[in-house]
Amino acid sequence: MTSTDTRLKKVVILGGGTAGWMTAAYLGKALQGTVDITVLEAPTIPRIGVGEATVPNLQRAFFDYLGIAEDEWMRECNASFKMAVRFVNWRTEGAGEATARELPDGRPDHFYHPFGLLPDYDQTPLSHYWFKRKYDGLTTEPFDYACFREPPIMDAMKAPRWLDGRSATRYAWHFDAQLVADFLRRFATEKQGVHHVQDEMTEVRQDARGYVTALRTRSGRELDADLFVDCSGFRGLLINKAMAEPFVDMSDHLLCDSAVATAVPHDDEAGGVEPYTSAIAMSSGWAWKIPMLGRFGTGYVYSSKFTEKDEATAEFAAMWGLDPETTAFNHIRFRVGRNRRAWVKNVVSIGLSSCFLEPLESTGIYFITAAIYQLAKHFPDKTFNEGLIDSFNHEIEVMFDDTRDFIQAHFFYAPRNDTPFWQANKKLTLPDNIQQKISAYRAGLPINSPITDESTYYGNFEAEFRNFWTNGSYYCIFAGMGLEPDAPLPALAYKPESVAGAEPLFETVKRQQQNLLETLPSAYEYLKRLHG
Repeated sequence: MTSTDTRLKKVVILGGGTAGWMTAAYLGKALQGTVDITVLEAPTIPRIGVGEATVPNLQRAFFDYLGIAEDEWMRECNASFKMAVRFVNWRTEGAGEATARELPDGRPDHFYHPFGLLPDYDQTPLSHYWFKRKYDGLTTEPFDYACFREPPIMDAMKAPRWLDGRSATRYAWHFDAQLVADFLRRFATEKQGVHHVQDEMTEVRQDARGYVTALRTRSGRELDADLFVDCSGFRGLLINKAMAEPFVDMSDHLLCDSAVATAVPHDDEAGGVEPYTSAIAMSSGWAWKIPMLGRFGTGYVYSSKFTEKDEATAEFAAMWGLDPETTAFNHIRFRVGRNRRAWVKNVVSIGLSSCFLEPLESTGIYFITAAIYQLAKHFPDKTFNEGLIDSFNHEIEVMFDDTRDFIQAHFFYAPRNDTPFWQANKKLTLPDNIQQKISAYRAGLPINSPITDESTYYGNFEAEFRNFWTNGSYYCIFAGMGLEPDAPLPALAYKPESVAGAEPLFETVKRQQQNLLETLPSAYEYLKRLHG
């Protein structure tokens, strides 16, 4: 009795950029050289991006898996550190302003969504003890500064690592996305044997079942394969055009559909390097600021329904003191939503061709990493089992929809209501999923289980993708926006010993903050030494 080899022999990835080369490198490792991988990249098509921010799982989930040390790729990609997202002016009215305005109580209008771990006591997150203290009139300190070690060291623009390389806290990264794509291209082609074809696709060949069999190029090449990965960006050349898979528009949840972006030179020695991403509220959206050595990437994400391109550009330029006539701006229109199915027959969409959310919580690279992890886990044979494909599509759908709901809640609960854009966000309907989380939050309940030990967290790799928004993420955003529970967690009223036992944790946080302030180098000092 003979067995039939049903393994796939060839994979073609349409599109390079960050998504294409991350996919090629990851599959090159996951498939251990058993599959021939080709990246078809059109050299005339520009890549999107002037700076990219990430989430903390990138090293663990991607670079460690490939065997690439953090310092190695950071040096190649002008990378800097990111310990949080800093939200600026989401509670006060006005046009775009890079510095925080003043709240009625005199505090600056900013709050952090840190990546540090939220402590817990007696199986209850510290956030709930903090709110009980606040409710009882025992503290006026904001949630982020009371419960996390990181805010004061971010204010002081410290690095998250000591000069000897040890990590002081959890962090993510900023980098030049173009440099990352180039670095991974070299890695995949030189060390993994991935083929790189620089040409433009002109025709998609399909069989009678609708499966893609080959891609024709402008120079006359024909690239045949068993599986095709669509990394062609917003154009969705394979998944949307060839396979005719519908894109599910979600502009009824998120109103922003455009952006204007540029890079701004910066004197790091004089001004320091901020170890966080800023999300600055604007009149019709928000602006990102992604610091790297010598410059920062920035862009204004806005809704074309509430402001014109020229008006948005003028507000953006005024915030940074740029001359609209001489500055090179990159104007982007984007679609918000996801494909009904990310994987159809033998075509898998990854990156912008699959789904897109405005990068308020730096989800772009996260979506790519999660998708390629799931593709490797669900990698098919020539039977293309529908159970595998359905499972993959479910994972992508849940990941995207949960993140979409989290992003929408930022706008829905932001107190500012001074422009038509901010007013319109309050009239949108929140999905049932996020409404249930908010009901739990209002009742004083924990939304997610607390994670108290980094080794446990990093060891639960699957959960890292399934439940990204944890470690107090919802509490950071809701409390930062001024949305608080109706009352403290009722169970705490029956646990006076636990309430008393949690008190030393707040003192521990303060001691840790002071110790880190005294011992950590500045982000500029560390990066200057790292990059030479």
